Amino acid sequence: MIIAANLKTNLTREKTAKYIKEVESFLSKNSISQEVIVFPAISSLNLHVGKVTVGAQNAYPAINGAFTGETGYEQLEEFGIKTILIGHSERRHVIGETQGMLVKKFNFYKELGFKIIYCVGEPLAVREAGHDKMMEYISNQYEGIDASYEKLIIAYEPVWAIGTGLTPTLEDIVAIHKELKEKSSAPLLYGGSVKVTNAKEVLALDGVDGILVGSAALYAEHFCTMCEYAQKLDK
Repeated sequence: MIIAANLKTNLTREKTAKYIKEVESFLSKNSISQEVIVFPAISSLNLHVGKVTVGAQNAYPAINGAFTGETGYEQLEEFGIKTILIGHSERRHVIGETQGMLVKKFNFYKELGFKIIYCVGEPLAVREAGHDKMMEYISNQYEGIDASYEKLIIAYEPVWAIGTGLTPTLEDIVAIHKELKEKSSAPLLYGGSVKVTNAKEVLALDGVDGILVGSAALYAEHFCTMCEYAQKLDK
């Protein structure tokens, strides 16, 4: 299974290093063989070798250049980063990234052989518009994306559940994952208010290949417990 932590704009460089060290120690001591990925803030990236894979939350589709405030491949390469998060709902709905820009990023980093966690999901208004509208909305997020890319991981994250404490029912998660599995054979993660109190139930669901955890992953102890849950299930 795949257990991923998106630390967003949290933790300093020093605190991130301590966090990753703590997770590494736990994985080794408890013989965790699941795939564990941590996405720190860009300013906290560093060279790292171990059980934890460190990825980038975002990057511009360029090697380098005149792109003020952006991070390119050259900056990621310095730290050995070969995993990237693309299409997170906050990039879509807060930052305003279009599907066109996400496709450019996807194709650029695909050509460089990156492992890509690509996020899809719907806001509350779309969900309330009915199942067909919801699936149409999510399907549009696959446009221009190579769903057969061998290093692709899909993360389904209902936008209305992120950071709200709300989650779909377990039955709803199984149903949507079943439909999304028809769009791609890539591993499919669930994200959206996953926390230590519900992670075990979510991980055990049919069609769930792992979790993408946001704010609840800021506590290394909690994130490590989720990794332990995945190890015990080991499906």
